[in-house]
Amino acid sequence: MSVQERKQRERAERERLIVATARELAEQHGWDAVTTRRLAERIEYSQPVLYSHFRGKREIIGAVALDGAAELAAALRAATATADGPRARVTALARGYLDFAERNPAVYDALFQLDGGLAYAQDDTPEPLKDAFAALLECLGEVAGDGVHPGMFTEVFWASLHGIATLTRAGRLPPEYTEQRVELLVDRLAMV
Repeated sequence: MSVQERKQRERAERERLIVATARELAEQHGWDAVTTRRLAERIEYSQPVLYSHFRGKREIIGAVALDGAAELAAALRAATATADGPRARVTALARGYLDFAERNPAVYDALFQLDGGLAYAQDDTPEPLKDAFAALLECLGEVAGDGVHPGMFTEVFWASLHGIATLTRAGRLPPEYTEQRVELLVDRLAMV
């Protein structure tokens, strides 16, 4: 291995460590606890080293969001992989999405609540974000209905799931009725 290759590998490892540590801090203490000073202390590198990878917290949030988008896409595909029939797939998708949001609140915030400097629904949207939407579309496109654009239907269904996830987490919706909300959403919106 050349010196250049070794340096590139070490740089990539440091970057992964920064992102993983930021995520860990955010999951434990919230995003307000994620500061460059605290990250530098945790990973035992200087702040200038941190800034050589990310210009600031916004870029770190974006990196966590991109990792999270890949995880969300995988979780959604895994949730729907063994479901038999459109209704079972849509229900599994909804449950998988809400479960991901509940288990990964800091990642979910990085993806959908915080400014990570990422473009959504645009030509320059990063691939992990496009793939997470594609994981939704793969399942929901088949139940959009006649004359309904599959992408638009997916956006509306996703917005409903996002609302359930964020309102439940904020204590605005009682969590004990989440399953009934999923059933209502599937019955009335997906109509399968």
